[in-house]
Amino acid sequence: MFKRMKEDMDVVFEQDPAARTYVEVFLTYSGLHSIWSHRIAHAFYNKRLFFLARAISQISRFFTGIEIHPGAKIGRRFFIDHGMGVVIGETCEIGDNVTVFQGVTLGGTGKEKGKRHPTIEDNALISTGAKVLGSITVGESAKVGGGSVVLKDVPAHATVVGIPGRVVKQRGEKVRRDLDHHKIPDPVADRCSQLQEEIDELRAEIAKLKEGNSYADHNL
Repeated sequence: MFKRMKEDMDVVFEQDPAARTYVEVFLTYSGLHSIWSHRIAHAFYNKRLFFLARAISQISRFFTGIEIHPGAKIGRRFFIDHGMGVVIGETCEIGDNVTVFQGVTLGGTGKEKGKRHPTIEDNALISTGAKVLGSITVGESAKVGGGSVVLKDVPAHATVVGIPGRVVKQRGEKVRRDLDHHKIPDPVADRCSQLQEEIDELRAEIAKLKEGNSYADHNL
């Protein structure tokens, strides 16, 4: 148990440059506290002690601002940065080395039964405020951009942005697992920039035509 707890704290030092000492991380990181509480709640959930599991989950939510259903399956080295407002649903499955930021929802889309929450595979990164909804899969080493709403599967080594989420493939390059979650492609902004360039070119051509017509009228 203590080896696993140290592993969890080591991930904090890898991912958060603000972390300074083990004592500080142990006492003040709500993401860690929510993960440790979830492991206890999940153990009771597996023993079908559902009320006790849910009570532990709600107490953790009260103190950390992070709601993890005791039925969720979470792998090793899971890192929640800041964490306020994070919600993880009952049938959610999270692999190893996954990072999520504050305001992330891994939720369902209605009152359906069975597997109704996302599966997040190893090394994925879910950025601030993103909503991943339904029984979908976010592939290995994928990134979900801040504020995105993802309703369809995300391929491995891909990036999703926008509402609804659109995949921006990385053409075989492995998506880096780092904290630069704000440095993601934005196809809407790229298209707007392209249109602006075309408008500028058309304006320049119109200006040249006007100059030519003015010169011709002057000679006449």
